[in-house]
Amino acid sequence: QVQLMESGGGSVQSGGSLRLSCGYSHGMACMAWFRQAPGNEREAVAVLYTVGPKTSFADSVKGRFTISQDSAKNTLYLQMNDLKPEDTGIYYCATDWDVKWNTCNIGRPTGEWRYWGQGTQVTVSA
Repeated sequence: QVQLMESGGGSVQSGGSLRLSCGYSHGMACMAWFRQAPGNEREAVAVLYTVGPKTSFADSVKGRFTISQDSAKNTLYLQMNDLKPEDTGIYYCATDWDVKWNTCNIGRPTGEWRYWGQGTQVTVSA
């Protein structure tokens, strides 16, 4: 059973930074960060194909967020800079088995990700 656990959420003011961490039990080639704001659908914000590596981002976070991995620590990171109130939400990490290079990207449908963490809350105040 693949297990994921996020940490690092909190409350910050607009323009601030946070780094989220996701500890995982099994190293996967394709890993992602999602977020869900109240009343909204869950959306992918950053995806990492660890072989390469290759990254892709939602347009709303490009230039502000980075995704990375420390395989020695079994941890996935999301560095979030220049945070905005619209970044508020619950942030989840996700992964799945056998995701190929050409489908490991920001466009991969949410429903196709099999494993999820429990989420960590990020609140950005104006």
